[in-house]
This record gives sequence, structure tokens and C-alpha cells, in this order.
Amino acid sequence: MTSENFEFKLHARDGKARRGTISMPRGNVETPAFMPVGTAGTVKAMYMDQVRELGADIILGNTYHLMLRPGAERVAKMGGLHEFARWPYPILTDSGGFQVMSLAALRKMSEQGVTFKSHIDGTSYELSPERSIEIQALLDSDIQMQLDECIALPAEEKEIQRAMELSLRWAERSAKAFEKQPDNARRAMFGIVQGGDNPSLRIKSAESLKQLNLKGYSIGGLAVGEPQEVMLSMLDITCPVLPEEKPRYLMGVGTPDDLLQSVARGVDMFDCVMPTRAGRHGTAYTRFGKINLKNARHAEDHRPLDEMSDCPASRDYSRAYLHHLVRANEALGGMLLTWNNLSYYQDLMRGMRLAIEAGSFNDFKAETTEQWARGDITAL
Repeated sequence: MTSENFEFKLHARDGKARRGTISMPRGNVETPAFMPVGTAGTVKAMYMDQVRELGADIILGNTYHLMLRPGAERVAKMGGLHEFARWPYPILTDSGGFQVMSLAALRKMSEQGVTFKSHIDGTSYELSPERSIEIQALLDSDIQMQLDECIALPAEEKEIQRAMELSLRWAERSAKAFEKQPDNARRAMFGIVQGGDNPSLRIKSAESLKQLNLKGYSIGGLAVGEPQEVMLSMLDITCPVLPEEKPRYLMGVGTPDDLLQSVARGVDMFDCVMPTRAGRHGTAYTRFGKINLKNARHAEDHRPLDEMSDCPASRDYSRAYLHHLVRANEALGGMLLTWNNLSYYQDLMRGMRLAIEAGSFNDFKAETTEQWARGDITAL
């Protein structure tokens, strides 16, 4: 059953791993959940119907890219992002802050926000916390993110603290802007914990955001150059500080092992371009680990990627054919491998949810990791 308002309910715990449901008018999101990234209103190389059939409850849209083209006001005129992209289910939009920092040219930070020039045509824009929330409202997203400043690691402690404190002030402004939306009970705005790889700054950020009593909390500024062990140590520090009854979203992460390790620490939601980007570049994610279809050893391999999979891309096409498509730079190769990869990611999340319900998450985690380590020796 969907809910008229945004709600989160926990059903089971296994250690720190959590099994829950986010309920919204447009649908439920079963957690732990992986959100395919639909940067510009499309999950690259996929039809939306395929994305849904694989088990995705929610996708991610990108404020920065959509504000540049076709423009948030234009999307609103077309009925909002759900109607525009033919995805009637929940959508989370990021704030645009990360892309401004990583893509935009000639950006200038201030207390008010950030001014920048588009990486597409050089047009000047200003993005403030209020404007970011306004754009996300025009897109009609179900979960909106505060504007924050995300810096790459490693970084000086002074710089990490400055960005974290600025992000906290922007969180307050974002929350006030969100509260002005007439239908805000139906949707949510999440705050973003920053603080780099500094434990005390992470705790301060999380504790301060809790005071805003937001509907959900994101953990940002990880998977930006630091080793996995640093990311996991920050989760060990941050997750226990966050409210137990609110969803936790780790932004921009990651590999299948990242997902397993993070769920074990209490994370509920993820997004990452990795499965779609890897598919477009000839890499398949499977139960046996990663398979590089560019490798010549696949040229005469009759086997599919995974004969036990329910996904046609994984089950019905030979590795030899996929190798040929990748080497010939045929668009179908990227489409099939993306389909396979998103299928594997959704299967992995489904397996984690079932394992948490059964109280066997640690066994599932160990068995999955062991199978990756063992691999498909003749094909990797």
C-alpha cells in the first residue's frame, strides 16, 4: 500500500543491516535500495519499462543537467519529470552541487550560493539553496536534496570544516525553502552529512542536521578519491549518530562490495553511475565478479553471462556475441551490458533484503563475496 504522505517503516534488522519501506503517493521503495541514475531524464541505454521490470522502485534525476537542458521550467510545462520521462514512480533528485563542483567552468562560491558557467555552452547561472529546491519542485521530484558543497579527498582539515559548516547553513536554507512547497507532506527533503574523512566533523555535521528534524539523511562526500576503508570507517562513525527511524542514503556509491559493506553498517539507499557506465564501456557485473567483454578470450565463448539469470541480456546472448558488439562499437553492446548490470544490482539488493528478513545477512554477505573471489575462472 502506498501512502498519502512520505513515511518510512523498518521491518527487520540483522545486526546493523536494516530492511524497510519508504512509502509515498507514487509508490513504495523497498530498502535496502539501489537507484539507477537517470542523469538527464533517462537511464542511459535503457527503456524506462526495462528499468522497472528489473525491480527498480525509484530512479535518480540530476538537477544540474536538467536545469541546463531542457530547463526546469520547460520540464514543469511538460507535466514534470515523471510524465516527461514516462516514469510514474518515485524520483529522487540531487541538488546539483556535486556537478557544479566537478563539471562547471569558472565557478565562484559565496555564502549566497555558487555562480558558474555551463560546461555545455558557457551560459552563466546562479545556484543557491533556494533555487536548487525550486528547481527540484519544478521537476516534481519525490525526494529532494539540500544544496551542499562536496570537496574531493584528500583535503586540508580547514577546508573540510569550511565546506561542512557552509553545507549546514545551506541545509537550513534548503529546509525553509522546502517547507514553503504546498504539498511537502507528500515528499521529502534530505540533509547531507559532510565532513570528509574527519570523524569529529562528521559527527558534528550529523548532530547538527538532526536538529532540523528532516525526513531523511544522506551521507555525502565519500567515494570521491578516498580508499574504501576510509569510506567504511566514516560510515561506522556516522550511521550510529543518525536517527534510527529515518532513511539513510549513501550518495554516489558504488561497487557491489561497497553496497554489501555499507548495508552491513546501516545504510538504506544508494545510487551510482557505475553499472550503467561500465556497461557502455564493455564491462559486465555478474555473480562471478566483473567480466571484461573486450578481452579476446571471449571471442568464441558460447556461454551467456549467467545462464541462471532471469534477465534476457544475461541469459540469452553469448559472450562471443557480446564481445563482437563491444569490439565493433555497436550500440547494442552497451545496451545489453547495461541491462545485465542493472539486473545484477537489483538482484543483489533483493538478495540482501531477503537475507535481512531471514536473519542471515552475514551468511549472504560472506557467500556473495566468496563467489566473487572464486569467480568464473575460465572467463574473467
